[in-house]
Amino acid sequence: MKNLPLGFSTLSRLIEENFVYVDKTEYAHKLVTQSGAFFLSRPRRFGKSMFVDTLKEIFEGNQAIFEGLYIHDKWDWTKKYPVIKLDFVTGGGRNLAEFDIRISEMLRMNGNRLGVTFNSTDFAGKFGELISGAASKYGQRVVVLVDEYEKPLLDNIDNPQIAMELVSGLNNLYSVLKEQEANLQFVFMTGVSNYSKASMFSGLNHFKDITISKTYSSIFGFTEKELQHYLSEYLADRDLEEVKRWYNGYNWTGLDTVYNPNDILLFLDNDRFRNFWFETGTPSFLIKLFKKNQYLLPDLENIEVSKQILSSFENDSHDPITLLFQTGYLTIEKTFIREGELVFRLKIPNREVQLSFNNYFIKNYKDDVRK
Repeated sequence: MKNLPLGFSTLSRLIEENFVYVDKTEYAHKLVTQSGAFFLSRPRRFGKSMFVDTLKEIFEGNQAIFEGLYIHDKWDWTKKYPVIKLDFVTGGGRNLAEFDIRISEMLRMNGNRLGVTFNSTDFAGKFGELISGAASKYGQRVVVLVDEYEKPLLDNIDNPQIAMELVSGLNNLYSVLKEQEANLQFVFMTGVSNYSKASMFSGLNHFKDITISKTYSSIFGFTEKELQHYLSEYLADRDLEEVKRWYNGYNWTGLDTVYNPNDILLFLDNDRFRNFWFETGTPSFLIKLFKKNQYLLPDLENIEVSKQILSSFENDSHDPITLLFQTGYLTIEKTFIREGELVFRLKIPNREVQLSFNNYFIKNYKDDVRK
């Protein structure tokens, strides 16, 4: 029996150390055979970092890792691309000075790995030199992967002054991607919140947003079929319908609903039903915003919204429904057309999230507001 991949986000380690890997390389193949810039948001703990690492291994041509996986005989492994990876999972600093240090360090590490030196002193200039320098050195256009692209901003969302300074810094960084378009083969960016079309990040307006897509709805998370195929040994003697009620139910307009991968793995490891969601999935910025703005807690039954509401997220304007959808407290139940406009009906995904919302989120929020 293979080991459960709890707490890992590095593909090579999962493969080499006999951990379960749910093969998502068919989705990766659909993406990497296109050139362009793509954005995809999902809640925390949904496997975004693992997928970013998978893309890195593909573009660097590490064929051996993918033996037996979908993409193994479908990709030209002789063509290797220089890859720049920016990882904000651990944050980006409590102020602009710390943010500048974090960015400079990431660029330095990528420069050392790719053998590119800098003449510029500011991070936007260094980023541009890193891309153009890598393209020139390797004779290939560059791949840029950004994990949790908005994390520095969300960590400071309750401090508007610092948040706006970080918006400026991030926008300067991401604008380089538009300026260097001729040197870029592929760009992929993930995060929790969808700023990709927002005015504050004008440098991202050329990205193709695949967040709500039938093609990529199951790119993260485990479908029922995947769960049965890869984790069947762990599911023996389980009440599968009860497992589904607890941890399945997420949907981004696809045919299949998916399980939260982190929580279903924790359930299989602990061998009992438990509410892991609030402990591991709720980002602190969500609680901060609800408390700071004293939002009215919405009735989460029969919510119907337009696509614009789901995709908009501005630093000074936060719709509670948008926040709850993008952080995973709500998911898509069905779509339909009303007066020529696409409408989404939302719902709470499953029992685990319902318990988190009722027992923890509401209680913590109301207790704080009453103080």
